[in-house]
Amino acid sequence: MGKIGLIIKREYLTRVRNRTFILTTILTPLLFVILITGSVYLQLKGREDMQIAVVDNNGFFKTNLKGSDNVHFDFPDGVDTTNYLDKGYTAILVIPKFEGTQKTDYVIRSRKSIGFGTEETIKEKINAAIEDNMLQQAGVNRSELDSIHTKSQFATLTPVQEHGNKAQESNQGLAYGIGYASGILIYITMIIYGMMVLRGVMEEKTNRIAEVVVSSVKPFQLMMGKIIGIGAVGLTQFLMWVVLITVLLTTAQTFIPHDTLQQIQTLQQNGGTMPGGNMVQASESAQRIYNIKHSLGTANWPLIIGCFIFYFIGGYLFYASLFAAVGSVIEDIQTSQSMTLPITMPIIFSFLIMSVVVYSPDTPLAIWTSIIPFTSPTVMMARIAYGVPGTVAYWQLIVSMLLLVGGFLFTTWLAGKIYRTGILLYGKKVTWKEMIKWAFR
Repeated sequence: MGKIGLIIKREYLTRVRNRTFILTTILTPLLFVILITGSVYLQLKGREDMQIAVVDNNGFFKTNLKGSDNVHFDFPDGVDTTNYLDKGYTAILVIPKFEGTQKTDYVIRSRKSIGFGTEETIKEKINAAIEDNMLQQAGVNRSELDSIHTKSQFATLTPVQEHGNKAQESNQGLAYGIGYASGILIYITMIIYGMMVLRGVMEEKTNRIAEVVVSSVKPFQLMMGKIIGIGAVGLTQFLMWVVLITVLLTTAQTFIPHDTLQQIQTLQQNGGTMPGGNMVQASESAQRIYNIKHSLGTANWPLIIGCFIFYFIGGYLFYASLFAAVGSVIEDIQTSQSMTLPITMPIIFSFLIMSVVVYSPDTPLAIWTSIIPFTSPTVMMARIAYGVPGTVAYWQLIVSMLLLVGGFLFTTWLAGKIYRTGILLYGKKVTWKEMIKWAFR
């Protein structure tokens, strides 16, 4: 094994065997599962039930104003703004007399503040009641109106993306989720593992370990071994997360009731419908699980995972070498904050662009920032989920990859020249201007 291999092995094993690495690798997927399930539970169970007394001066709201899961309307006699609390109501809604379609202000009084979501629900219910009354005045009878409301959906939209002579079903919501998750994951790993490289180099420099090591290996070999070793740690952690999440999802399926699983299988065999048409309906949970599985099946996972690994490694190598160069010229963490600003700003800037690109992946901003090496690791992953070659043309993907490879080769060469001088320099505050002189000297 060569000298670089020995350094890679040392950096890799030292961090993989660390207790913190083991705990974060195991607990992070569990934490994500807990956060997702916890947020869903809080959304369903954490809403405060509101019992609202309604004072209707128009007469038609009693038959048209419908409540929701957590908002209930009642039309009691003898309840006003002075005694609604004593009568057991959370709030009182006063609807003034109005004529026709004129805009009217409604007043709702309560002791506690009403949440934003609850306020929006009340507004929607009031407007829906007025709309129903207008339809009834136009000649629509009550039974027909109720029949319309009982149907939650009249049509479903299936987007299909054309690729030459072929067409494939696409899911914009899934593409948004994959693109955003991939982009933010690469952004976080570039920051975390880049700073890990910087701190590792800085500690060796301040402890004078580098003086001993460079007596037997070249500074460039030491830098490359450290960068590749720490990068391998990050890649290992990511692959272990994929395995653990897969195991957790597989285990979670064992808790699904047997009849629900049978309904899911029936839906899969019949293209999302139950035999017998409208007479046989799948349960809500079975329909939701089927929709999730069907949506996940529309993504090109081999392409997404392959590109993610490439941009993860390419983005890390592009920035880690620069972090290593900065780490070789600083001796305290306070100095590092000002020296790393020119490196971290493009990473933060790429994250901000990615937040816009996931909504509009075809704009000129999205195309060019997904090609430039400084921003391509984060931005391109936000676009790939929307489809190749549909959204991302082949030439854009190829040029982006080639420029990223050329970019990290250049930054590695640049950082190597800075590292060679800076790793043995002590007691001097170095500026970026001096570092650039070292690089091109």
